[in-house]
Amino acid sequence: MISENVLNIYTDGSSYSKPRVGGLGIIFIYTNALGEDEVIKGFEFPGYKGATNNQMELEACIVALKEASQLDDVLNRVNKIIIHTDSMYIVSNYKKAMFQWSRNKWLKRAGSPVLNADLWKELIKYMKKVKKKVYFVWVKGHSKDIYNKEVDKLAKKSAKNPSKNHLTIVDVRRKQSRNTVEISSVKMRGQRIAIRIITSEFLKVQKIYKYKYEVISKRSKYFDNVDLIFYKELLKAGHSYLVSFNKNCKNPMISKVISELSDNK
Repeated sequence: MISENVLNIYTDGSSYSKPRVGGLGIIFIYTNALGEDEVIKGFEFPGYKGATNNQMELEACIVALKEASQLDDVLNRVNKIIIHTDSMYIVSNYKKAMFQWSRNKWLKRAGSPVLNADLWKELIKYMKKVKKKVYFVWVKGHSKDIYNKEVDKLAKKSAKNPSKNHLTIVDVRRKQSRNTVEISSVKMRGQRIAIRIITSEFLKVQKIYKYKYEVISKRSKYFDNVDLIFYKELLKAGHSYLVSFNKNCKNPMISKVISELSDNK
């Protein structure tokens, strides 16, 4: 619901695969004491290469607050900012980012890295920079809300016009398994296991690597499963390794790389 004397910002992020591209949509609305909506600005931005949907939802909010921080005439008329988003990922986690993750070196309680920590840090930075209280309100995606529909169109248009910008650099190889990623499908039992790295991404905030991998040990009950895991050192995408896992399913880590295996692709 639009509130009075507030800068209402509608945001949306979109992402497409093959190739992986993402876009964002933003609209600024000021509603006066008479309840009259004034569309201040609708933005058209180029998209990004290699971006996920959650990353684009975050980036849309970050860019929106960057733009808002430059509109002194608007900010002088309002006492708060409400960002309307259809992303439960943002609405459910922004307070954790502000009060928990940021104080715990961007690690969750179990010790696993917070994903997209660099973007969460940027979001908090610009929430402070606008010098107004910022709230996030969930709006149902593809609802009858005219502004939600409009930012959805802007986000899709943005994704179709990607620039050279990458939010993150991910080294990717084609997976051999027919399975899709299923988080925690491989249990951490301290076992030795052969895996093949599908994607490699360095998480610069926590200084650790995130890997998507497939199990290639044919005798393992997890054979062909595809999951995520973390490790302190670089393993090459497309390469296979014999490794040992830790014993914490809430913080899946490679404890040790025993050897690199042959037939890498």
